[in-house]
Amino acid sequence: MKKQLLNYETLIKVTKAISHSKDPEEVVLMTVETIKMSLDAKGCTVFLINRKTNELEVAASFGLSKEYINKGPLSALRSIAESLRDGPVAIYDVADDPRIQYPEAAKKEGIASILSVPIVAGGNLIGAMRVYTADPFEFSLEDVNFIQAMANMTGMAIDMARYYKGLKDSIEILKKLRDPKTLKRGQRTPNEGVPEGAPKSTGPRK
Repeated sequence: MKKQLLNYETLIKVTKAISHSKDPEEVVLMTVETIKMSLDAKGCTVFLINRKTNELEVAASFGLSKEYINKGPLSALRSIAESLRDGPVAIYDVADDPRIQYPEAAKKEGIASILSVPIVAGGNLIGAMRVYTADPFEFSLEDVNFIQAMANMTGMAIDMARYYKGLKDSIEILKKLRDPKTLKRGQRTPNEGVPEGAPKSTGPRK
């Protein structure tokens, strides 16, 4: 992952997409790909909290293998839980940090560092956005602010999905995001770790 200043172009594009799209779930899919590509990270994932099970469930992901995404239940109480309670958390070495629930799976996937930030919608905590790097990386304040801004916009997109579709629970949006029948476009290349039918990114590629 490359250190760089806040990508205002990315922020503007995602904000414009949110304000104009009638399919906010597609905006979430576009956002994870845009973050991965614009920051030259290994991957990016959006998780939503299932309040019934206290698990973090994948809503959208880009850059990670299906094997890693399906590694097992991810507990909101164990997996970098501080990022849900207190705000952004950066993990420098996933292989030697007790906050990582599946360190061996992360090592096998080739993940070195993780940044996790909360996602809030309508004033309520609903999930987390996580960025993964292949090499040990110290996230700067600019990196954290950029990812948090993108997470905030993801929360806006989910709020819009609630408005458009009349959904009351964010987990219902998760089900929609993961159901290929609800998406309109062609299938991605294999092993990108995204639901079928996700749109191609319009974000910057550096």
